[in-house]
Amino acid sequence: MSTFAGLGTALSSLIAQRQALEVAGQNVANANTDGYTRQRVTFSSVSAAQVPSMFSTSNGVGQGTRIGSVDRLADVFLDTKLRVATSSSSFLAARAEAYAQLESSTGEPKATGLSGTLSTMWAAWQDVANYPGKEASRAVLLESSRAVADRLGTLYGAVQTQWTQTRSSTVALVDQVNAAAESIADLNGRIAAITASGANAHELSDQRDLLVTQLSELVGATSDVRADGGIDVFVGGNALVSGSRSSALAVAGATSFGQVTGTPPQAVAVVWADRPDQDAALSGGRVAGLLSVLAPAAAGGTGGVLAETAARYDDFARTLADQVNALHGPALTTAGDPGGAFFTFAAGRPAAQGLTVAVTDPADVAVATSGAGALDGSVGHAIGRLGTAEDGPDARWNAVVVDLGVRTSSAASRAKVAEAARSTAEQQQLAQASVDTDQETVDMLAFQRAYEGAARVLTAIDEMLDTLINRTGVVGR
Repeated sequence: MSTFAGLGTALSSLIAQRQALEVAGQNVANANTDGYTRQRVTFSSVSAAQVPSMFSTSNGVGQGTRIGSVDRLADVFLDTKLRVATSSSSFLAARAEAYAQLESSTGEPKATGLSGTLSTMWAAWQDVANYPGKEASRAVLLESSRAVADRLGTLYGAVQTQWTQTRSSTVALVDQVNAAAESIADLNGRIAAITASGANAHELSDQRDLLVTQLSELVGATSDVRADGGIDVFVGGNALVSGSRSSALAVAGATSFGQVTGTPPQAVAVVWADRPDQDAALSGGRVAGLLSVLAPAAAGGTGGVLAETAARYDDFARTLADQVNALHGPALTTAGDPGGAFFTFAAGRPAAQGLTVAVTDPADVAVATSGAGALDGSVGHAIGRLGTAEDGPDARWNAVVVDLGVRTSSAASRAKVAEAARSTAEQQQLAQASVDTDQETVDMLAFQRAYEGAARVLTAIDEMLDTLINRTGVVGR
């Protein structure tokens, strides 16, 4: 074995410990970097020479150490678990937010809500019945009835506005999906090139994993690792990203709320941009949650919440008009004329938005029955009692509000449970991949001491060689 072999052994340790110290420093520097995955150095020893040369032999002692690899401490199973939980949580959160916004728009229970407006109208009918000869009471009745129609139209308009905003949000999120897919494809190409050169691209892999998780949140994407280190991303079983190539999604279908509630109803769908006739078949993520909110109404209450709520508003408007008109139509005014329809609907508009008061003159309000006299108010009392009828408009409206409240509470509860599962998965993933500065500090001290020890070995060998080269043979001089 060469006399100078110890120099190479000490040098290998100096190089390896310095590289390990640099990796530890990189970890500490990125302790607060979002998405950064801790890296770890793996040392491997260099064995002794297996084939001695002509003028040297091996004493069996190794020749130092080297860096075997620098590994990312990512766990593909924990990453997948987090993405699945994120997909489910985002889907349910989108629905819960839609329900909460819809419930808020009803304004119940408040004095300014539809329930309070209906109570005011029924009370006005009773006043007219009690004082049929007072024109002021009739004028108040017409005004309070118009307030009911206006309030119902406002509620329907709020649903339309929410639908339009939700669709706009869906378009914006799909644009984000396409941008993220392009970025992942670009990162796949760069990572493959760097890996082929023998270097590592851990930081680029961190960026790519963040984007994949973002796609899971948006469209419930899944991923598969390629042999070259790239990642393929799938949506609905089809490749959104394949190596360095990416596909694009687009929003198609209904563009207005009228198309969703029309006959036949049109749905909003996310399709492949290059294959508009092929649905992306999203099964999770925020976009899928928004699509479920935008969907048309369906039998059994399984359709879109906005379209179903609008249909219930229309049903309430028709119930209100039919029950009031049924009593007001044959009743008589103070002049003895038939009352006719009290409520009517504007042509070409949804029932809830088109509901109007047909009577414009207070004198045309009819509350008397035939043969009972001009100042009879029995019909007015009957109409006023609709507010407490078991199958009256108020009962219908209360059923709408209660059902919406129950659905909102259920959606919020499910979203809360899903978020708790997502948070747990995230903590498990972070526990595996995040940087522990205390651990890194201990590692840096170990690398520092090893570096100092290798330097001391180098110094000792240098002194030995100095004695051998400069002092041997000069004893006694």
